Amino acid sequence: MYSMRYVQGHVQVYDLAGKFLFSADTEKEAREELENYAQH
Repeated sequence: MYSMRYVQGHVQVYDLAGKFLFSADTEKEAREELENYAQH
């Protein structure tokens, strides 16, 4: 499970421990990246 935070016009994604994973321009882009992230 992950959390997304909106920061200054983009989305930052964190794991359950609060570790920053990556940022994206949109929530859609973040969700697509999460799919790729989960597969690896």
